[in-house]
Amino acid sequence: MRDLLEAQRSAFTAALPEPLSVRRDRLTRAAAMVSDHAARLCDALSEDFGHRSREQSMMTDVASSIAPIRHAIKHLDEWARPEKRRVQFPLGLLGARAAVEYQPKGVVGVIAPWNFPVNLVMSPLAGIFAAGNRAMVKLSEFTPATGALMAEIAAQYFAGEELAFVEGGPEIGAAFAALPFDHLLFTGATGIARHILHAAADHLVPVTLELGGKSPVIVGESADITRTTERVALGKMLNAGQICLAPDYMLVRAEQEQAVVDGLRRAASAMYPTLLANPDYTAIINDRHHQRLTDWIEDARAKGARVEVVNPANEDFAASNSRKMPLTIVRDVTDDMTLMQEEIFGPVLPIRRYETLDGAIDEVNRRDRPLALYYFGEDECEQRRVLDRTISGGVTINDVIFHVSMEDLPFGGVGPSGMGSYHGRDGFRTFSHTKAVYRQPRIDVAKLAGLTPPYGAATRRGIAQQMKR
Repeated sequence: MRDLLEAQRSAFTAALPEPLSVRRDRLTRAAAMVSDHAARLCDALSEDFGHRSREQSMMTDVASSIAPIRHAIKHLDEWARPEKRRVQFPLGLLGARAAVEYQPKGVVGVIAPWNFPVNLVMSPLAGIFAAGNRAMVKLSEFTPATGALMAEIAAQYFAGEELAFVEGGPEIGAAFAALPFDHLLFTGATGIARHILHAAADHLVPVTLELGGKSPVIVGESADITRTTERVALGKMLNAGQICLAPDYMLVRAEQEQAVVDGLRRAASAMYPTLLANPDYTAIINDRHHQRLTDWIEDARAKGARVEVVNPANEDFAASNSRKMPLTIVRDVTDDMTLMQEEIFGPVLPIRRYETLDGAIDEVNRRDRPLALYYFGEDECEQRRVLDRTISGGVTINDVIFHVSMEDLPFGGVGPSGMGSYHGRDGFRTFSHTKAVYRQPRIDVAKLAGLTPPYGAATRRGIAQQMKR
């Protein structure tokens, strides 16, 4: 891996400055790499998951990978243009000029997770390549078929000095994180992110962390319950809830609770009238995660929660060797239940009651800052209060997850849910070095301003000018 890194860095340095035409070519090849092999990528994803909806993979891993690349190609000239900045009076009158130039950093390391292993490589690559960098990628060992295929097809479209994939387990992942990259992007769990930061610290590698957390849904008094529950159910059951942005728990008024539960049941049953043989519904990634979710549900049940399973066809999940799991609504949850302490990452949805909007806001604020927050309701004053009084990576109003698909919005967390952001222009800047360039006029500015000893009247005038209110 070190040899690969050095080869990429040497090629990067030799090619400076990286022309925009070369960047566009890499972006075009990246889009083709995914598009040309879409069917094989869907097959590999389904193999890794035990079953994964083909249409879902096309939406969430194939099409959603090409869109940010096309967006970067379209806007590259605008993003890369130097930005003029002001200079202090009277230097501008004397001919001084200041600007910011965006320069590639070098070699970017990408550590991608298992839940969307294509999209969460290709989407950041849009910004990485647009900024003029090279990239090394480490995919999760939980998706070995997808990882092997990505490595195979990348070699058909890119030289190893441009893009390379590294395969292996946790030991390889730890060594990868410790490499002296010029920037490192990690998408995954908060606990692992702490180890990533420690590894990167030895080389002072700048790090972008895209994590997760317990993303809440606040159901306002003015919310349309049917629309709210349809959209929450869709977001919670997409990829079987294995999404960092999935709604993690709902906050509802007591008088709304039964209507919300009934609405979730109707919405889930309409989308998935059956589950075990349903090609549209995805399985849990592996036995360990399936058992983890089962244990957390039983922990909640043992501590007094009401557990309601949405199983419209009354299928026997216990007798199945599939890892599919139905939507499970958990009511009367308390803070001592594991479901309310950890990110769920599965089709399990706790519901908590609140009495006032401020009470719901307090519930959100006493937990770690989430990657996303969702508010449903038509009351603009309530919307504004939620936006002003909570801190989260991003917000979608009257839906869930959708803000991540807006290429012109930054995507990132805050605190335990992440550090830094990317997507669109923000991704280009994350993976660029923002270089300050100042051009001094011919006149001797230092002497004119009294900066040159011996100090005297000109010096005092210059100091007084700078200290003016």
